[in-house]
Amino acid sequence: MMIDFEKPNELIARMEQKIFCPERPDCKGKLYTGIDLGTANIVVTVLDENKQPVAGALQEARVVKDGLVVDFIGAINIVRKLVQQVEEKLSRSLEEAAVAIPPGTRAEDTRAIVNVVQAVGLEVTNVVDEPTAAATVLGIKDGAVVDIGGGTTGISILRDGHVIYVADEPTGGTHFSLVLAGAYNIGFEEAERLKRDPDKYDQVFPLVIPVIEKVADIINTHIAGRDAGPIFLVGGTACLEGIEKVISRYTGLPTVKPYNPLLVTPLGIAMHCA
Repeated sequence: MMIDFEKPNELIARMEQKIFCPERPDCKGKLYTGIDLGTANIVVTVLDENKQPVAGALQEARVVKDGLVVDFIGAINIVRKLVQQVEEKLSRSLEEAAVAIPPGTRAEDTRAIVNVVQAVGLEVTNVVDEPTAAATVLGIKDGAVVDIGGGTTGISILRDGHVIYVADEPTGGTHFSLVLAGAYNIGFEEAERLKRDPDKYDQVFPLVIPVIEKVADIINTHIAGRDAGPIFLVGGTACLEGIEKVISRYTGLPTVKPYNPLLVTPLGIAMHCA
């Protein structure tokens, strides 16, 4: 199946570049900020008034678990640090931001995410669900957006641009690392480094295939009978080379992923800062 991701991939690549090489926009132009509180990473993205990337920052974190903020103070400190980094890069203060929630998030859990950002001094202008944020970047209106994060797999089925079904279940990058830690009798952090080392891919991938199949089984459970269409993978764990082939084979559906799936949702969140 051929899906044209040329323009989205160019946008995502620019966002990636601006994290390392930011540009200072017009001092009077509006800025759009997105803050993504993930299980494995916290990402801040900033767009100019034309919705083009100008700066960003990210940090690995363990302050969120399964979509819930479990270390409120730690989350505030990391977000504040990243926001300050971006403000220094831009020589401008950020005043407002959008945030995102996983599919099926309860109201009280949404409030915790909003509180973290407000505690940093930013006004939260919008709370968007993660699949809608991702779909905005990818320009898709129909299909299943599957966000494989650090702790959970979120599934959202879109039809004519509207989310008609959502689900979120445990199983994500953390589980990949736990499998590696057990297989090699190493600590979790060492397993995380092993998982991300491209030179170790050949020894890592065969060990995590059962976890990928578990993710695929979760997808199958939630798309059964729903005419989901193609599967679009986003999220940090989707960066694993070849994961889309295993999921496609297991589900029997075309499965594709864009360039750097980690940045898709954070970029989409900033697009919804209005």
